[in-house]
Amino acid sequence: MVARTQHTPADTRTEIAIVGGGLAGGLIALALRRLRPEISVMLIEQGETLGGNHRWSWFASDLAAPESAALMAGFRIAEWRGYEVRFPAYARQLGSQYRSLASPDFDASLRRELSQESIHTSCGVAALDAQGVTLDSGARISARMVIDCRGGVTSEHFRGGWQVFMGRHIRTKQPHGIARPMIMDAAVRQHDAFRFVYTLPLGARDLFIEDTYYADDPVLDRSALSARIDAYTQEQGWGAAGSDDFEIVGHEAGVLPVITGGSFAEYQAALRVDGVAMAGARGGFVHPLTSYTLPFAVETALAIAAEADLPGAQMTALIEQRARRHWARTRYYRMLGSMLFGAAEPDLRYRIFEHFYRLDEDLVERFYAARSTFADKARILIGKPPVAVSKAIAALITPGRPLAAPQETRP
Repeated sequence: MVARTQHTPADTRTEIAIVGGGLAGGLIALALRRLRPEISVMLIEQGETLGGNHRWSWFASDLAAPESAALMAGFRIAEWRGYEVRFPAYARQLGSQYRSLASPDFDASLRRELSQESIHTSCGVAALDAQGVTLDSGARISARMVIDCRGGVTSEHFRGGWQVFMGRHIRTKQPHGIARPMIMDAAVRQHDAFRFVYTLPLGARDLFIEDTYYADDPVLDRSALSARIDAYTQEQGWGAAGSDDFEIVGHEAGVLPVITGGSFAEYQAALRVDGVAMAGARGGFVHPLTSYTLPFAVETALAIAAEADLPGAQMTALIEQRARRHWARTRYYRMLGSMLFGAAEPDLRYRIFEHFYRLDEDLVERFYAARSTFADKARILIGKPPVAVSKAIAALITPGRPLAAPQETRP
């Protein structure tokens, strides 16, 4: 096992300081290591491991550019040819290539490839500015460029709803027999939200099961979601909770914003630190409807590595401009989110995705990568609408709810 770099560094200097060792920060450090190895980099993470406790999934076509696929080469990735979806009215198997990466494998790969002197975990950050980073310990890391990748924040400048989820990794006593992912099983009770269960077969006896809700309120009820995963696992024939049919080997849970509108300029102004670039979810590089981040994290990492000689202020301006372009080009998905939350009754929201998954699978892939063509956008909206037209129009002209702070209940 690779030794963990857990110590708090003393006052020091580096060329590029990356604050936040999640997906965005880790990929930026990796891109710099591979493309500009002569540049000194420090990756600073407050947790014990890089990547936190997450799983990222994507279609192979999301990283169609050779340089994008190359950046992800070297990670231990689960991969499948084909996946399934299920709704009350129908089920479908699609042929797309689907991939998934778990945070422990993300952490292990980065620690193998990055210089150990560049990784500093268990390091809280007290403040950052254009000239460097001050740690909770009082130590100062001076840098010519600082990149803030500390994750997304709830903002009063955004409107929308929430994606609430709980995932569980189980290891069954007997082989489960599942060959391909079930990306969206919406033929389940909806519970006053658009609910679906997502299942990945990670091995002959390993399954990752995630219960997800597009909900109006940011409430994570761990007890309720855990019980529903127990019930789903038993219904699928994988075993009963509390028995020796399976063991739980990992879990994750969270609440993510589904952004339907707001002022991105005001959001940027509220978080801006002069001369400090913001990347990842904090910088706004997310899919507003699906919360996907990986394709955008890869693109941003490569863009930063390509311009790594820029002064910090110029890099900040470059990344802010990229973020504004991303916000502009994802307007369509925010519009769809407005209809999802504003035009459909919570228990009937699944019909929007039921309609969507009848379409061409290449269109589906482009949608998740936020690369829908004009024809794609028109095709999604034409035909028998899954919501009343009058309600859809009303949802588009009525401001959504401001995003509130997530809440959590524990058993």
